[in-house]
Amino acid sequence: MTRIFILNGHPAETSLNKAMSLSYARTAEAHGHEVRILHLHDLDFDIDHGYAGYTEVKPLEPDLNSFFNNLEWCEHFVMTTPMWWGGLPGKLKGLFDRALLPGKAFDTRNTKMGMPAPMLKGRSGRVIVTADTPKFLMWLLYSNAMLRQTERQILGFIGLKPVKSSFFAAASHPKPTTVKRWLTQIGKLAAKAT
Repeated sequence: MTRIFILNGHPAETSLNKAMSLSYARTAEAHGHEVRILHLHDLDFDIDHGYAGYTEVKPLEPDLNSFFNNLEWCEHFVMTTPMWWGGLPGKLKGLFDRALLPGKAFDTRNTKMGMPAPMLKGRSGRVIVTADTPKFLMWLLYSNAMLRQTERQILGFIGLKPVKSSFFAAASHPKPTTVKRWLTQIGKLAAKAT
């Protein structure tokens, strides 16, 4: 049994990302894994860090504390997110900006080659991305920038390893048969907690 924390990173109340996160949760629970899930649209917090550095840290709202506590609790973190303008939705990026703080997620006093030490080691991750850009163009035109950002610069930076991605496109108006196939793929990942 694996402790899995799922974050639906789509800011709308209904979305393909929400369907994917719920499908992953149901399948993982059916295979004996312990699951917690949060939906970005339910979380109430100010996305603005508010200050120019970490010297005056804005107190975390209860929903940000809940997110971070679930991240500490889990052994495997799963995030579903759309790709908008080549990156994460603003509210999702704001969640990371506000909740992943020095002294909690990374240690700036303990560095190696100038990089802060990650503080959330011992966890793996899966990023499930929906987009309209075909996967081969993500690689060819954009060097998989968003995937590298989420895998390495956010989740890897705080210690999650390995972090793998699943990419689903074209996601704006997929056929029902396509969505069914995608949900089947997600179910296979969930059954193995990968």
